[in-house]
Formats: sequence, C-alpha cells, structure tokens
Amino acid sequence: MLLRQIFLVHILLISPANTFQTPNSSHPDPDSIAMEVLRHIDLSRRRSLSEGKTQQQCLTGNPMDDCWLCSGTDWRSDRQRLADCGIGFGRDALGGKGGQIYLVTDSSDSDPVNPVPGTLRHAVIQEEPLWIVFSADMTIRLAEELLVNSFKTLDGRGAEVHIAGGACITLQYVSNVIIHNLHIHDCVPAGNANVRSSPTHVGFRTRSDGDGISIFGGRKIWVDHCALSNCADGLIDAIMGSTAITISNNYFSRHNEVMLLGHSDDYSPDAGMQVTIAFNRFGEKLVQRMPRCRLGYFHIVNNDFTEWAMYAIGGSGNPTVNSQGNRYIAPPDPNAKEVTKRVDTNEGDWKGWNWRTEGDVMVNGAFFIPSGEGMATMFSKASSISPKSVALIDQLTLNAGVRGGRRDNGEQSSVNGGTMGGGNMATDGGGGAKKGYLGMMFAGGSPSTPSGFVLLLYVLIGLFFSLLFMHQL
Repeated sequence: MLLRQIFLVHILLISPANTFQTPNSSHPDPDSIAMEVLRHIDLSRRRSLSEGKTQQQCLTGNPMDDCWLCSGTDWRSDRQRLADCGIGFGRDALGGKGGQIYLVTDSSDSDPVNPVPGTLRHAVIQEEPLWIVFSADMTIRLAEELLVNSFKTLDGRGAEVHIAGGACITLQYVSNVIIHNLHIHDCVPAGNANVRSSPTHVGFRTRSDGDGISIFGGRKIWVDHCALSNCADGLIDAIMGSTAITISNNYFSRHNEVMLLGHSDDYSPDAGMQVTIAFNRFGEKLVQRMPRCRLGYFHIVNNDFTEWAMYAIGGSGNPTVNSQGNRYIAPPDPNAKEVTKRVDTNEGDWKGWNWRTEGDVMVNGAFFIPSGEGMATMFSKASSISPKSVALIDQLTLNAGVRGGRRDNGEQSSVNGGTMGGGNMATDGGGGAKKGYLGMMFAGGSPSTPSGFVLLLYVLIGLFFSLLFMHQL
C-alpha cells in the first residue's frame, strides 16, 4: 500500500463515533487459535461423513459454510446465523448481529455527504448494529470511499452485487464488521473531498489508494465469500495495528499486489496483528502478495494457490507464517517456483524467522523455504491436529468466491449446496483440475481453443481411422 503523505490528517478528521484507541485485541496464544481452526475443519469433515444421505448432500466439510447452510433452517429466514460461523482470529466478529435488517434498494451514490436513505452509504454510516442486504442485483459505483461504521454486516446473499468502477470499502478504526458475498473489483483512488462517516460527522478525506478493502486500525473483521480483482492498489490491505481478522472462502484473481498485511517493518503495533487466511482460491493472473506480511502472526490454511508470477507468500520484519494444508501450483517460469520470499532481507537476518510448512503439497516444482523455529517445535500445539489432506482442497474451496451466481469472472456455484453450475468457464488461465480436449485433466487451467496444429492433427487422426475402417470392409 502506498504511504499516505498526510495520514495523520485522517486520524484527526475521522468520525468521533468511530474514534477509539484500539485495545490489544491480539490473542496471547495464537497457536491455540490455529489449533482451533484445524479442530473445526476436522469436526466438519467428520460430520459430513457421518450424517444421513440428505444432510450429506448439503455438507461439504468446510466448517464455515456447513454452519449456516446446513443448520436445518433456511438461511433466507435466518441470515444472522452467519455471525456464529466464523473461525480463526476473526471468529468474534459480530457484524450487525442483533440489529435490524436494512434493505438497500438504491444503487446510487450521488452525494457522499448527504447519502440518500436506501443507499449502501446511508446504511453503513449508521451508529447502531445493522444487517445490510440488497433488494436486487445491482452494481454500485462509489463516488468516494465507503466508510463503514462498527457492527455492520454487508450480506450479498440472494442478489448479485458488484462494488466496482469507483472507490471501494474502508474500515478505519472500526470493529465487528462482516463482508460477505460481494463482487469487489476495478476499484480506483478517490478523495480530496468531504465524506460522511456517521449521521453526525462529515470529514475531509485525503487521497485514497484504491484498495478493494482497506482495513486501517480495524479489529474483529471477517471477509468471506467475496470475489476480488483488478484494483488500483491492494485487493485487501490491513495496516496500522489492525488485528483479529479472518479472510476466508474468497476468490482472488487478475491482480498484482494482492494482499498487504502490515504498515511497515518498524511500525511496532503491527506486531500484534493476527490474521487467518483459509479456504481461499488464488486464481488466474495473480502476481505476488498472497499475502505479504509484516511483524504479526499469519495462519494460512487449506487454500488453493493456482497461479502466481513472482511469489505467493512474502514478508519482512520477522512475521510468523504458519502454512498448513495448502496446495501451491508453481508457474511454468523456472525462476518463480519458490512459494516464499523474504522481502529486502538478507538470509542472515531471516533464517531465524518462524516460517513453517506442514502438510502443504507442492505442484509443478513449487518449493517452500522454512526457517527458524518453524523447522522444529514452534507450532507443536497447532500441529497436534493435522491439517486436512490437500486431497480435500478441491472440496474445501469448491465454492470459494461469491455463492449463488458467478463466483468470479465466469464460474458459478450454488448457494444451496456444494455443487457448481455450468456458467461460462474462464478461458484465460486459472487453476484447479479442469477437463480439456479429449477429456484430459489440466492442473493449471484448460486451454480456450485448440491450436491450428492440434486441429490438423485431429483431422489426420480421423482420416487415418476412416481409411483403416474402409480397408477392413
């Protein structure tokens, strides 16, 4: 994330309703939270194998999805159950639980100072807990950053909602926010303008970076089942002492610097940053930062890394990286096979950092360089329950991205179960096992159309067998 030259102005001008000194929300034993995540996965998997046939059709082994999809009630009449389904460091994010349902009926954003009732901006600035849903499919082009107040859930289930083509989402000095089932893409910088952040406060905003989701001094945040791509800066950036964050079941694609977690190597409050990254699909045309970490503790578990151009996981400032049960599919480039990158740091300095790989599968020459106590017993608690086999990655990430429609650009998933619809399959990359021509499986994406040479080969083969058949007659 680009440094804001006058970010102190932001601190002085934020809404009084949102102003608080971020308490130390870091868990004193992060390994125990990593172990708890693995326990949830294990229990969900066991449940999916032991339930009756009808229930098995719903269960996927993904503990978050199984919690709200397979509870025995229709999620449409029990939306707020979702708030009970988080795991990892962001597990306590309440969102708008207990609050009223706010129905967004107007996709406009014509006046960021005096937002119209029924718009998304009007919903998110309110001070009370709200569960925000959408009346229909819509694309919201924000004129300025969407400043979300504490105790809000943005729930896109039941509609196809795009926040795209303008400014995007900012969580600044707020807590208890859930962002679920939204398309967030093509975000651009905004600012140098007045923006309302609560019913009683309007403040001047300096120039933003153009992140998809910017978390600035936030805590208890859960980003789940979103599709994020092609923004001016990061897709998700968390800085300035943010912590207690879970990023799960998302589909990332078509972007350079995907995720920055940490403001700078010498910003000591980020030492308390704790982030869980689980069940995500890192898809086509990604370059780097999946994530790029500083100082804190990062549990990266059961994700599918299908493409990168430079590296997948980077870091500086001695972060702790606990990588468990992920699939890393290296690109064809022989110089980009390494999963890990210690950024601007000599080996003599980083060899003591705690970076561990456990149960990860490396495909196409991928390799992960562990270091420090990660090579010995640092994660003994987290390792007391093994991460699920990478053989289950396809199932755990089956519905990564937006459910109930296009999961990203071209693929579909079902909101009522674990199967995927047809959709228009993306043809410009992407991972996962896909059937290509003649039924062959491609680990890194299926070709869009056969080349001229292949077509000629098919014709010659067909002609050969035709002549052979006529000869036998």
